[in-house]
Amino acid sequence: MNLRNIAIIAHVDHGKTTLVDVLLKQSGTFRENENVSERAMDSGELERERGITITAKPTSVEWKGTRINIVDTPGHADFGGEVERILSMVDGVLLLVDAAEGAMPQTKFVTGKALKLGLKPIVVVNKVDKPEQRAFEVQDEIFDLFSAMDATDDQLDFPTIFASAKNGWAALEPDGAQENMDVIFDAILEHVPAPKVNDDAPFTMLATTLESDNFLGRILTGRVETGIAKPNMTVKVLNREGEVVETGRISKLLGFRGLDRTPITEAGSGELVAVAGLAKATVADTLCEPQVDTPIASQPVDPPTLSMMFAVNDSPLAGTEGSKVTSRMIRDRLFAEAEGNVALRITESDTNDGFDVAGRGELQLGVLIEQMRREGFELSVSRPRVVMQEIDGKRHEPLEEVTVDVDEEYSGIVVEALSLRKGQMKEMKPSGAGKTRLVFHVPARGMIGYLGEFLTETRGTGIMARTFHSYVPYVGPLPGRRNGVLISNCSGATVPYALFNLEGRGPLFIGAQVKVYEGMIIGEHSRPGDLEVNPLKGKQLTNVRSSGTDEAVRLTTPRRMSLEQMISYIQDDEQVEVTPLNVRMRKRYLDPNKRKRESRQADSDS
Repeated sequence: MNLRNIAIIAHVDHGKTTLVDVLLKQSGTFRENENVSERAMDSGELERERGITITAKPTSVEWKGTRINIVDTPGHADFGGEVERILSMVDGVLLLVDAAEGAMPQTKFVTGKALKLGLKPIVVVNKVDKPEQRAFEVQDEIFDLFSAMDATDDQLDFPTIFASAKNGWAALEPDGAQENMDVIFDAILEHVPAPKVNDDAPFTMLATTLESDNFLGRILTGRVETGIAKPNMTVKVLNREGEVVETGRISKLLGFRGLDRTPITEAGSGELVAVAGLAKATVADTLCEPQVDTPIASQPVDPPTLSMMFAVNDSPLAGTEGSKVTSRMIRDRLFAEAEGNVALRITESDTNDGFDVAGRGELQLGVLIEQMRREGFELSVSRPRVVMQEIDGKRHEPLEEVTVDVDEEYSGIVVEALSLRKGQMKEMKPSGAGKTRLVFHVPARGMIGYLGEFLTETRGTGIMARTFHSYVPYVGPLPGRRNGVLISNCSGATVPYALFNLEGRGPLFIGAQVKVYEGMIIGEHSRPGDLEVNPLKGKQLTNVRSSGTDEAVRLTTPRRMSLEQMISYIQDDEQVEVTPLNVRMRKRYLDPNKRKRESRQADSDS
């Protein structure tokens, strides 16, 4: 059977997973009466909840006697490591661009990677049914982007398709026939080259993704480069340096057929397969027959830019809500995650119970923490900090390209806020529908914790996208959080009467009858500097009857924060306590005397 391998790349929320849904339906993968959920490729629990793709997943469709393997990829820059490694599995890319938003940072990031590998793109301008669409302008923007990235003449001669994935049609013109997706299928067959077939050579395959299965163990996914893979054949595993990692047997060979992985009897070169049966092989390793000695070259993945400290939970409520609380359990889980996720880097700290976890951004680390807490882990995490680099003897920090789409009335306040964070504005232009597009270069340190403030300032209407740009010399200190916090000075369950009296001090993060302990953060102080308060104080009762009844206490609804919001809110002397049932903010040192001593020490050091 003829083969085509293609990846769908785009910025977040430009319609990749929706497009895959439509391609699967229209290729006849499902029965007519089959019940198929929306965004069928987003199979993970967190993916479905958040409406984003987190891991890259292959699927396949059949069209006119050709099997097309399609890899759906994440759109968030934080999960860019997923995209970088799977590009070696495919022979072409489907670049999806929103007809209103145009080329966004993540579009540029992944497209640059694809062009360097020599992959020819097919551009799909999606969402042309929007009233604010500017399809032809976006097409010109993509051409300019390719030119700026030194694309070859062949790559610049890309086909453009106009589509509405939501409505299930694609055409060669924005106002073309709105019938089906045949145009995309035909473009893939015409413009994406078939993989090079070399079935006579010994079997070799580069592992690009790793996952664990309760029944099959470690499953490695990749493309068969040369030869034929068969179940029960003996293979050896080579790392990037050419050293033998292990020798084993392929116990299960799985092919991608629609949404399912089905056992197959053999796979020729060019096919995407999943292999089970190996105990030590990991991402970027080469699986091959015993006579092969040279590994397949793998793409280096960009280094992480943000790190956090994961430590054992040592709060007074530790061990009461979770089942996995020891440093050994946390260590094993983190190293297992780092095996499959190449964009993560785990280092053990000097203390025995802490681990430095470096990744691409707050969202990636937040997703990892959320997965761990759902598995029953208890841990405490520190404020994110950027990963510095020594270049020519000088300290350098990561710089991010930040693209903001806001209503014109809010553009001034966004420019002011990012200027305070040492951001430099590079571009300002109208982006249609009364919105202004701003492009900044901002130190990654300055962007930690800004998202919440940004959404507040733009009344929730602004769209912000970030991606790593380069390393620049250290820009100096940046302003932090202006307000202090309200800290509980005792342990127990909160009392409505006490909280009612504290409301004048600032917004609270907790409600009544919530367990608190000494040193836990329960609200934000309305002024600079922290304030220790008593949320357990009850009303003093007497035996004197009052003439009228007391008024009922009416509490303001507390400000609830998500895990990511808490991580970006805390300062260097604070931590987030994460358990399966609760997420709390606390001071690093719970004892007030120790806090004062440490703050004096920090002031004298600075």
